[in-house]
Amino acid sequence: MSVTETSISSAEAHSAHNYHPLPVVVASADGAWMTDVEGRRYLDMLAGYSALNFGHGNRRLIDAAKAQLERVTLTSRAFHHDRFADFSTQLAELCGMEMVLPMNTGAEAVETAVKTARKWGYKVNGVPDGQAKIVVAENNFHGRTTTIVSFSTDAEARADFGPYTPGFEIVPYGDLAALEAAVDANTVAVLLEPIQGEAGVLVPPAGYLPGVRELTRARNVLFIADEIQSGLGRTGKTFACEHEGVVPDMYVLGKALGGGVVPVSAVVSSAEVLGVFRPGEHGSTFGGNPLACAVALEVIAMLRTGDFQQRATELGDHLHRELGLLVGSGAVDAVRGRGLWAGVDIAPALGTGREISEKLMDLGVLVKDTHGSTIRIAPPLVISKEDLDWGLTQLRSVLNI
Repeated sequence: MSVTETSISSAEAHSAHNYHPLPVVVASADGAWMTDVEGRRYLDMLAGYSALNFGHGNRRLIDAAKAQLERVTLTSRAFHHDRFADFSTQLAELCGMEMVLPMNTGAEAVETAVKTARKWGYKVNGVPDGQAKIVVAENNFHGRTTTIVSFSTDAEARADFGPYTPGFEIVPYGDLAALEAAVDANTVAVLLEPIQGEAGVLVPPAGYLPGVRELTRARNVLFIADEIQSGLGRTGKTFACEHEGVVPDMYVLGKALGGGVVPVSAVVSSAEVLGVFRPGEHGSTFGGNPLACAVALEVIAMLRTGDFQQRATELGDHLHRELGLLVGSGAVDAVRGRGLWAGVDIAPALGTGREISEKLMDLGVLVKDTHGSTIRIAPPLVISKEDLDWGLTQLRSVLNI
């Protein structure tokens, strides 16, 4: 067997089969390129589901991590450390908010947002104990913990994991009337992705997010924006909500906040909302650790320049122009997205999204499928226009266009 086959065989024998990765074994990476154990190079057009917005091995992030590794990596929250105050202050400022509650993974941050909304509903908004309801959207993806899959409509994520956590109502994404009908006296929050990534990079209708903002403000309900995939430069703005001039009550952040170096997530909101917590009610040993804070501080500094947002805008416009030309060719049924983020619906006659992804892999381009015939394109924001065009040329080759 080849080195690749041996590695994959060993992994399948000794790890749970909760993922179905493409048959490539990455050994090193730099910028927008990855190299496998056989020495073959691949253009990364997925960027770790937007965790690698700033590219592989970003020098600023690696240097920040190395410097912190030499000092202190973990104290737990039993003690203060000298990076925490700056991290909390600067992330709150980046978000235009007042307080930060750090965690590690995106799913942990969503769980934190759920707990926060319920606590706020009981302590501030007078909802009867145990009656809090959160309205969510159909086809959402917020993670795979027991509580989160309880309000998922994805059968693969949900089946066989019951009993499910109550307290959620699911409405169609983009349907403001359905959302309004679902909000009642016990509703404490509306939790939405400004763009649904896992569902195929679904952008809601124009006016939907402002409508959600107006409705939640009028009903005194929290608007929670899950910007784990859509935030931190991916769409051409720091947050996808900005495209429609919307500021939610709470941001849920993750993925790119750790720069692809360490897992970092956070809930960011007002003092009124996050101020409901008292010591012992929520926490994480690793949440807000010194290493995480050091890397995240560098991410925040990079975002403050606006360079990555501008790059995502300019290259994103180019990406969508080129992808738009494929629609109507008989090979591509639809293209959606914003910035350097696109969902491409492949004509079923050409193959599944998985089959197209494997063909692209053979040509040196790595993407990932979702929901049957859709492939997602989300390269690191540092990708060059030349490399992006090369990747699109390989896509056209696979599609026989």
